[in-house]
This record gives sequence, C-alpha cells and structure tokens, in this order.
Amino acid sequence: MQYTTLGRTALQVSRLCLGTLNLGVNLPKDDSFALLDSALDAGINFIDTADQYGWQVHKGWTEELLGEWFALGGGRREKMVLGTKVFTPMSDWPNEGGLSARHIISACDASLRRLRTDWIDLYQMHHIDRSAPWEEVWQAMEILVRQGKVRYVGSSNFAGWHLVAAQEAAARRHFLGLVSEQSCYNLVRRHIELEVIPAARAYGIGVVVWSPLHGGLLGGALRKLEQGTAVKTARGRAMEAMPVLEPVIADYEALCEERGLKPAQVAMRWVLSRPGVTSMVIGPRTEGHLSDALDVLEAEEDPELFRELERLFPPIGNGGPGPEAWAW
Repeated sequence: MQYTTLGRTALQVSRLCLGTLNLGVNLPKDDSFALLDSALDAGINFIDTADQYGWQVHKGWTEELLGEWFALGGGRREKMVLGTKVFTPMSDWPNEGGLSARHIISACDASLRRLRTDWIDLYQMHHIDRSAPWEEVWQAMEILVRQGKVRYVGSSNFAGWHLVAAQEAAARRHFLGLVSEQSCYNLVRRHIELEVIPAARAYGIGVVVWSPLHGGLLGGALRKLEQGTAVKTARGRAMEAMPVLEPVIADYEALCEERGLKPAQVAMRWVLSRPGVTSMVIGPRTEGHLSDALDVLEAEEDPELFRELERLFPPIGNGGPGPEAWAW
C-alpha cells in the first residue's frame, strides 16, 4: 500500500480510500464486513462515509453498520482514519441539515453514536451552505476539536473560492481550518483543474477524489451494457453522459482492449497520477473490484497511454488552471 500525508498535516492516509455507499445496501452485512476486513488487510487505512449514507434503508444506516464492524475489535477502529460528513438534511424538521452551529454539533454527536466511536478523524462539510457565515461554522468546528470529538476538518464539493474564503476565515481565528477537499474528478469531468486543485495546493489542502469512473462510465460501460452485466453503469451520471460521450467511450474501450488493460484500472491510474491528488475513493462491490483497485498502485508509468487519454478526453479550454485555461 502507498501512503501519503493528508494535505499539510502529518496524518498518513492510504492513496486508496474505501468508500461505503455500497455497504449494507448493494452488499449484505456479512459481505460488507468481509470487504472491510479485506481492505484493512491490504493496508487501506482511510475510510469515507456520510451521515446520510444508507438512505435507501434509512439515513444513518451506513454509519450504524460501520459501528458494528468497529465493535468487532481487533484494532479495526484504531487502524482506520475515519471520515464522515455533515450537511444533508436528516429529516424534514428545521435545523436538521446545513452548517449551522447547532446542526454541526448535534450531527457530530449523532454520528459518533452510530459509529460507536469517541472521535472522527476527518469531519467533512458535504456541501457549501451559503446561509452559514464562516464565523459560525468555524466556531462549531473549534468546539468539536476542543472536545476531542473531531481531529481534522475537511470539505466536499466546494468551489475554489469557497476554499479560499474558508481558509482565510479560519486563519483569522488561528484555527487549522480545512485539510482536505473531496471532489468529483475523472477523465470525463475535469472542472476542478481550473480552480479547485490550484486553490487546494496553494493552501495545503489535500484533494480526495470521488467518482473516478464517473459512475461506471469509464469502467467498460459499453461492454457491460452489451453483455447485460451493467449494474451502476446502467443508471445515474453514467447514463446521463452516455448519449453525448458514447463515441468517445467506444474509442476509449478499444484503446484499453488494444493494450490489454481493464478500462476501470486505466481511469484510476490517470486520476492517481494527477498533480495535487492525495487519495482516491473507491467503492468496490466485490473482492475482484477491490483487487483491481489495489493492482493500480503497482502499475508502471506509461506516458504514451496518458497522451492517448488526453487526446480522447481533452482538458477544459486551453488546459491547466484558470485564467490561462480560458484567457490568452
């Protein structure tokens, strides 16, 4: 396993982060526990969840399942860097969502109960709350850090200027502020190259990537659809993008086949190679999916392959950060 520091902190995290959207929902509990054990045995020490995950059963279900797994002992909790999130409404009642101080603190306490743990390593704001002033947000986070309930604070789905505003407000309070930003990033969706990654690198914020396969679109979607084996690929963002991108995806899968490579592994290799990327969230449903992701870490550099990928999936505008990407 490869490890790196999370942003400007000394915290060591694996370059693969285990996502939990499938656990207890698309995977039975026993299979979920077996997958968690396999990830830990492979050296993955970074796990990502959110208070709303498992909403198909009920909100909080995934945290409850993880709490059961941690309770099995064997150092499961102590070995894991645990990240969860706050923002999404947990009910229709007022103050049950967003980033008010009241909700941040109460949501943290609820997550701790479900997770059966005394602390959260990385407490992430799942989305920007435009109604919440940063003074209020940071006051709440400072309380949680002082109480020992939270070690570090991160964000998810923030724009570049949100990262700047958050960090400047934290600096005025002499608070560490954000140490990570979790963003959607893959060959198809490269928007964060414009301002999010440059802002994150400037402020020492680690970038954790979610949806490296764009909902399965980059994981051999056309072949799976043809064979009738598509699961995630047959819905969501993959299907939304397919009508426009089908010719490009066909060329991409042909390139992978020509080189004897699995499309999913190629897409993940590209993400992990990108400047500023700290870790990549994977959401395996099977031991095979987990094994494929682990193999990506051992792959040799292939500049020619990456040049072909850049041709098929060109960056936005002129490429690179703004304003050069769209000016001059």
